[in-house]
Amino acid sequence: MTLLTTVFAAIICTIIWYRNGANNEMMLGTLSLMYWGASIMWLTDAIFAYAQFGVDFFAPAPLDMLHDFYLGLSVVALGLVIWLVILLVKDPKGVVNTALFKKNK
Repeated sequence: MTLLTTVFAAIICTIIWYRNGANNEMMLGTLSLMYWGASIMWLTDAIFAYAQFGVDFFAPAPLDMLHDFYLGLSVVALGLVIWLVILLVKDPKGVVNTALFKKNK
């Protein structure tokens, strides 16, 4: 479930990034790459788990699937938090800079 969750997040981010074209103000490419990296990590984990457990890898217990889904959602949420921090630090639209250094009239 962790692999599926991160792959779906990566696909959705990639589609949104692609639809925006050259307008990369929100740095969706960075978010997309983070999710694709997580997907590759979980794919590698699945390959090694299949090598260890064999066919039993494809029949997990429902509780294990739920825990894996929560872990996948946690990875997606952490990716969003990291992306937001990067976005606030780089401030491509100047919103944070304007809010911090706004002069009172």
